[in-house]
Amino acid sequence: MGRGVYSLSGFCLVLLAAAGCGGAPRASGETVVSDVFITAYSWYDNTPAGSAIISHPALHKVAGGTGTYEDPVTIAVGHSKETGTSVLDVPAGTRIYLPDVRRYFIVEDACGDGPAPELGPCHTGAEEHGDASLWIDMWIGGEGESMSFAQTCAVQVTGVRTAVFNPGSNYAVAPGNGVIHDGKCDSGYGNGLVSR
Repeated sequence: MGRGVYSLSGFCLVLLAAAGCGGAPRASGETVVSDVFITAYSWYDNTPAGSAIISHPALHKVAGGTGTYEDPVTIAVGHSKETGTSVLDVPAGTRIYLPDVRRYFIVEDACGDGPAPELGPCHTGAEEHGDASLWIDMWIGGEGESMSFAQTCAVQVTGVRTAVFNPGSNYAVAPGNGVIHDGKCDSGYGNGLVSR
């Protein structure tokens, strides 16, 4: 297995290794990973396009969320169908905090489709983007905005950034409903962890 191929057990090893890093005290089970390749998908490039359908509902019936701890935004992760069924690289229902957009997310969707998603985005290829250890894909919304605006926002939030897995509920949340809201793409807060 290459570095970019993630089984759940391999991902857990990455998280356990990262847990030993210094810094502020963390909530029990919380893990900060500084080299996650984060991309975005919207209303326009979801599968099927022009929808908010998700593959592994945990809290929502369709992609969404405000970004608070109580109502995190949907996020997609890699998955494999090698066993004949879709197995997510990170379990459905896992919360993730992304400081660059100051929002909480929840795993409810899978990146990619087709008969062999384990050969495609999110499950493989993270290391090709800044030598990242993992690839996740945040829902940014975009319904009611132009396709070009949603695409511009997706580019703006894409990059190797910090992500907090199983975060405590104490992190700052930016005001507004979701990443795209009130005609803006709410991002650019950086990788620093700010408590409320």
